[in-house]
Amino acid sequence: MKTEHQRSILNRLKTARGHLDAVVRMVEEDAYCPEVMKQLSAVQGSLERASRIVLRNHLETCVAAAMVAGRTDEIVDELMEALRYDRITTGPGPELALAEELQ
Repeated sequence: MKTEHQRSILNRLKTARGHLDAVVRMVEEDAYCPEVMKQLSAVQGSLERASRIVLRNHLETCVAAAMVAGRTDEIVDELMEALRYDRITTGPGPELALAEELQ
């Protein structure tokens, strides 16, 4: 992993961890639900930004090297499989559809 990406990812993850600890305290203290939801959204945003940096690093390093080595099909398949789990790429999951039905 490129040093600058690793540093950025670790900073974002540590920030998200600290923020999540604060959200846990909010829930334990029975904080107002919309405030908890806002804070959870902020944690998710931090994790999504970290995920994008991981993706960028992968594209700049592993994908580029695999393409140069002629392993394009293999690396594309691997990347497509990994992106199946990325909410930004694949869109909302069934849990969002259920929430919309309840409205």
